[in-house]
Amino acid sequence: MVRIKRGNVARKRRKKILKLAKGYRGAHSRLFRTANQQVMKALRYSYIDNKRKKRLIRRLWISRINAMARKYGLSYGQLICKFKRSNIHLNRKMLSQLAIVDAATFGKLVNAIENTN
Repeated sequence: MVRIKRGNVARKRRKKILKLAKGYRGAHSRLFRTANQQVMKALRYSYIDNKRKKRLIRRLWISRINAMARKYGLSYGQLICKFKRSNIHLNRKMLSQLAIVDAATFGKLVNAIENTN
């Protein structure tokens, strides 16, 4: 059987993993096997937490919109329903920005949907 030499490929693979493990404590950043396990675990957690962060940010937008809608005597659900009925297509991120930064424009939007319905 022929001897297979993987020097270059194997070294690149190990260096890539050890680069990802930079900053981990002790053997987790120095030894390939433990570093590989920690990197795989970290990547799993980062994938899960990225999804969780998106959910949390959307919840924050919704609570900001709801707080501003309450000032105009509407609930969040009623406000979104009226926006859809009057064909005003603004996503929740933009609505929350308007609620924080430019309350006057948000008020004009609410008045516009009140007048159309």
